[in-house]
Amino acid sequence: MNNSLIVITDADAIVAQTFPDDSNHQKARTISQDLIDLNAHVIYPVTAITEAVTFIQRALSSGATAYGTAVSFTNPNVEVVAIDQDIYSHAVKYFSPKTSKKNTLFDCIVAAVADRYKADAIFSFDHFYESRGFKLAGELKKVSR
Repeated sequence: MNNSLIVITDADAIVAQTFPDDSNHQKARTISQDLIDLNAHVIYPVTAITEAVTFIQRALSSGATAYGTAVSFTNPNVEVVAIDQDIYSHAVKYFSPKTSKKNTLFDCIVAAVADRYKADAIFSFDHFYESRGFKLAGELKKVSR
């Protein structure tokens, strides 16, 4: 990897970019363009993709959009990372029996991937990450100006 910014993407950002009726759709599009402008290295944990595709298919009742989203991540120019035993074990350290039901093990896996890749930010709208010391991707453009 070169010296570009490293950003890990969470499922909520994938959904927001994909679904025009999502409350964060326009914000996600803006952040996505900012990441392109910043030449950021964007990484997608496979669990974030599967979580997003499942949400699109089930909650948004859009099989065609779910399928299209899943297929888009087969592009060899998109970096999808597998979750191995080390990442999973590290993720469990972020997980707690007292955590909010909104902060899932999927979120903890994204955090563990961010740790592994020494990410500069996480592309998400979930403040769980900020509470764990991560920067959200929406802040990168402001910092770089």
